[in-house]
Amino acid sequence: MKSLSNLNLVAIILYCSAGIFIGLSVYTFYYAQGASYLSNEPKACVNCHIMREQYDGWQKASHHAVATCNDCHIPHRFIPKYLAKLKNGFWHSKGFTFQDFHEPIRIHPKNRITLQKNCLYCHGEFVSQIAAYPGDNRRMLDCIPCHRNVGHGPTQ
Repeated sequence: MKSLSNLNLVAIILYCSAGIFIGLSVYTFYYAQGASYLSNEPKACVNCHIMREQYDGWQKASHHAVATCNDCHIPHRFIPKYLAKLKNGFWHSKGFTFQDFHEPIRIHPKNRITLQKNCLYCHGEFVSQIAAYPGDNRRMLDCIPCHRNVGHGPTQ
């Protein structure tokens, strides 16, 4: 009989712990406006104060009328898009919560590759004659160094 009551106590502790974890997760998702990150709305990027400068710059930049944050920074295919949103969302929320992000904010190497691919997705035909280094069709010219201000406007 005693082992049955110990088993019940363990079950109660597990259920309570799971309930607390789920409750905190749901509240955090609600409080952090988590659902907004599933959208294509650029204002979602300003939920964290750190992105205000980039958002304000985008509103004045040449791509404002034709591209949102996701168009440039997130893969276009369904599964890679939401995997990137999940991964970036985790690291952004961790960095913002613990205040351990680099200042000024920098793009990570994997996200930079996505950005480059998305530049070519929209402008590939236009730059097809100049995109590859002469004699080396495997390496592409990097759009970002020369066109860094296109998406977010001039830096201060």
